[in-house]
Amino acid sequence: MADQMTGLLSPFLRRRRLAAVDPFVRVGRVLDFGCGVGELARKVGPERYLGVDLDQDSVKAGRLLHPGHTFQTLHEFESVPPLREFDVISALALIEHLPAPGAWLASMALRLKPEGALVITTPHPSMRWVHDSGAKLMIFSREAADEHEDMLDRKALASLASASGLRLSDYHRFLFGCNQLAVFRLATASTAA
Repeated sequence: MADQMTGLLSPFLRRRRLAAVDPFVRVGRVLDFGCGVGELARKVGPERYLGVDLDQDSVKAGRLLHPGHTFQTLHEFESVPPLREFDVISALALIEHLPAPGAWLASMALRLKPEGALVITTPHPSMRWVHDSGAKLMIFSREAADEHEDMLDRKALASLASASGLRLSDYHRFLFGCNQLAVFRLATASTAA
């Protein structure tokens, strides 16, 4: 999926998602999974940032826009064995596009440091009609709406996390309840995190 900013409100929605994860990316090494052109790189120093995206054009654009930061294609990223090297893994508006979100969560758990956090944003399924209607009217990205696999609510996110060696440690809805922020930690990490 290419970096999709075609809808009238797409830039606003991106800014709100970035604001939602901002408190989590202020310290430590950050993996920006599904980074697009690397908007999160503006908030994270180059020495702490790795952006990964499936779309090669987005990775190329990210490298041009943020020359000090590191960007990799998904193929490059997956060619390296997983290490527990990230304090934060961020995935903004991504999980709803994945055909196997549980498998993806499990793969990200292998890359988190013991006290690390996996932070995602995703639309709430009760608001799918708003998203789909807005996409038809070009208010939101039509491409993104067409590529949705499944929208997950809090219960589904917690269940997938549990099966993936993670636990849901923080959750809230934002953008008038249309979007969700979910924070996962390793199930074996202390609950004081």
